[in-house]
Amino acid sequence: MRWFEITIVANEQAQEMVAHYMHELGAGGVSIEESWSPDKPRDTSLGQWYDKPLNDIPAGLAVIAGYFPEDIYGEALVAELTELLRGLPEFGYDAGDFTVQTREVNEDDWAHAWKKYFKPLPVSERLTIKPTWEDYTPREDELIIELDPGMAFGTGTHPTTALCLRTLEGAIKAGDTVIDVGTGSGILAIGAMKLGASRVLALDLDPVAVSSATENVKLNGLQDDIEVRLSDLLGVLRDGEAADGNPAAAASKVVPPVDLVVANILAEIILLFIADVFDVLKPGGIYIASGIYKNKEEDVEAGLLAAGFEIVDRVRQDDWIAFVCGKPKGEDE
Repeated sequence: MRWFEITIVANEQAQEMVAHYMHELGAGGVSIEESWSPDKPRDTSLGQWYDKPLNDIPAGLAVIAGYFPEDIYGEALVAELTELLRGLPEFGYDAGDFTVQTREVNEDDWAHAWKKYFKPLPVSERLTIKPTWEDYTPREDELIIELDPGMAFGTGTHPTTALCLRTLEGAIKAGDTVIDVGTGSGILAIGAMKLGASRVLALDLDPVAVSSATENVKLNGLQDDIEVRLSDLLGVLRDGEAADGNPAAAASKVVPPVDLVVANILAEIILLFIADVFDVLKPGGIYIASGIYKNKEEDVEAGLLAAGFEIVDRVRQDDWIAFVCGKPKGEDE
C-alpha cells in the first residue's frame, strides 16, 4: 500500500491543532517531534537523564508528520491543510512561518520504524509504560502498562498523557468507576485500572483508536473490566437516559453517574462538553481535563467554573496544563 507523508514544521504551540487537522482530513497516523533546547525545562522527578540533544529542531518549533493513503492524498488535500493552518490565529494559535513538505513513504517506514525509539518509561511513582516488544523487569511495587499504541495517540511520552497518569495516581480511589473520553491507545483507561478503579468505560470517535485500545486492554488482561466503545460522551449520556430500551446500554460495564472522568484532548473539544461531564459525574466526583496549552488555560478555567465545577488543582509540565476539578457534593443530593 502506498502512503504519502505531509510534514509541517510549525510553532510548538500549534502542534496539537496541526495534528487535529491532519486526523480530520483522514491521516492514518500522525507523529509529533518537539524541539530540543538545553534551556527547556525537563522532568527529572523520576531520575530521567537528558545527556544528549534529542534532535536538531530549532527551539520553539515542532515537526508534525501525517500519513495519508493514496486514495485521499493530492494537491487539493495539501492546499486545504495549508489554508486551515493559515486560519489558526482566529482560534488563538499561531503556526508561525510554517513549512510544508511531502513525500511518498513505504508503510513500514512509519508504521514500525518508530518502535526502536519507544523504551520502557516511568511516568509516575508507581506507573511505568512498557512497549510490548521490550524486555523489562519491574520492581516489586511497580505497576506496568503493556502498550502497543499502533496508529493511535497515547504512548505516555507527550506531556499531556504523562500529566494525566500522574494526576490519576493522586486522584483515583479504590473501587472508582471511570470514563476515559478520547481514549486513543487506551493508556489512561489501563492506568486507571492499575491504580485501583473497579470499572472503566473508554470512549473514542476514531475507529483506529477503538481497535488499538481494545487490543491494549487485552494485552493487560483487563478485557473484563474495561469496555471500549466507539462513542462520544454525549452518546453515553443518551444511552443512560434510554437504558430501559437500549440493550447496548443495559449491557454496559459502566453506567453513569461515575466517580471520575478523564479527558486528554484539545482544549477546544474540552470546552464543548464540560456540562456533559458535570452531568455524568456523581456529587463529589472528579474531572481531570488535560491536553490544554497555556494560551487556553483561562478559557478552560472559565468554562469549568461556569459549569459548576470547583477547581481542586492544576498540574503543569512544560507549557501544558491539566485541571483537576470536583463536582460539589451538594449537587443532585
